[in-house]
Amino acid sequence: MKFAKVSRIDVSPLFGNDISKKIEVAKLIDQASKESGFFLAENHGLDVQGLAEVTTQFHQKITPEEKWNLAIEAYNPQNKKQKRNGYYMPIEGKKAVQSFCILNPSFTADHPHIQAGTPMHEVNVWPDENKYTGFRNFQENYFREVLDFSKVLLRGYALALGKDEDFFEPYVSQKGSLSAVSLIRYPFLENYPPVKEAKDGTKLSFESHYDVSMITVLYQSKVQNLQVLTDEGYLDIPATDDCFLVNVGTYMAHITNNYYPSPLHRVKWVNEERLSLPFFLNLDHESVIEPFIPHSNDASKNEAITYGSYLQKGLSDLIVSNGQT
Repeated sequence: MKFAKVSRIDVSPLFGNDISKKIEVAKLIDQASKESGFFLAENHGLDVQGLAEVTTQFHQKITPEEKWNLAIEAYNPQNKKQKRNGYYMPIEGKKAVQSFCILNPSFTADHPHIQAGTPMHEVNVWPDENKYTGFRNFQENYFREVLDFSKVLLRGYALALGKDEDFFEPYVSQKGSLSAVSLIRYPFLENYPPVKEAKDGTKLSFESHYDVSMITVLYQSKVQNLQVLTDEGYLDIPATDDCFLVNVGTYMAHITNNYYPSPLHRVKWVNEERLSLPFFLNLDHESVIEPFIPHSNDASKNEAITYGSYLQKGLSDLIVSNGQT
C-alpha cells in the first residue's frame, strides 16, 4: 500500500519565545493540514514510553469482573453516571477491541458542572489503587501534560490561520476542558471475531470516520494500521512510537469553513497486540468560537455553536454511524 504524505515536524519551537521560529513551524502545520491532514509531532517532551508501559500493565492485569464493574452504561446498565468515562468492553465472538476512557481529572464532585449534572461531565472511576499502584496518578498527570501540549500545538494552528498565537487560549482550560484520553488495546487473538470489510476489500477494525474533536493527538504502537482518504484513494499512514500523530477534528473544520478539513480515516484490521492512545482535545463546555474564513475579511456562513452542544451531538452521531466502540 502506498503511504500518504505525513510530515515529521519538530514542534519544540512552539514552547519557546522566538516568534520567527514559531511561524516556521506554523507554516509546516499549515501545509500538512492541507495535504493528508496528518503530521507527526516530534520533540514533544512527553514520556510516551512510560505511558505505553503503564497502560500495557493495566490491560494485562485487568480481569473480566473488573472490566464489568468499571464499564460505561452502554455495557453495564447499572453504571448510569458513566456515559463516557470507564471501560469499553470486548464482546466474545463479536468485538475484540477494548479501552478505558479517562476524562478531565478536574471534574471532581464539587465541580460546578458535576453539581449541575451537565452532560459530558463525569467524575472518573478508577480500578483498585492497591492492585494498580500508581496507575491513577500517572494517567491524571498524563492528561494534564498532554492537554498543555495540545494547547501549545494550538499556538501553531492559530499562527497558521493568521491569528495571534494565543487566539485559542480563552476557549480551553485545565478546569473546564471536555477532553478525553482513550487507552485502546487491540489484542492478538488465535480466534479473532468476524471483522468488517470495506468496499475495496480492506478488512477493518473501525470504519471510516471523522474525529469529533478540536484536534486529536495520538500515541500508538509501531504497528501500521491507519489509512486516510486522499485524492488517490485510501493511503497508509506511517506508524511510529516516538512521535504523536496529530490531525484536526470536525470543530476545527467547522470554525475555519473547512480551510483545514478534518481527514476521513479508518483503522485497518491487524491481528497484532498493540496500543492506540488518542487524546481528543476538546474545548470547555461553554466555549463558542465564531466561525471565520482564514486570511480573509469575508464573513463566514457557518453557525456559531457551543462546544458542549457540538460534542454531545457529534459523539452520538458517531455511535449511530460506526457503532459503540
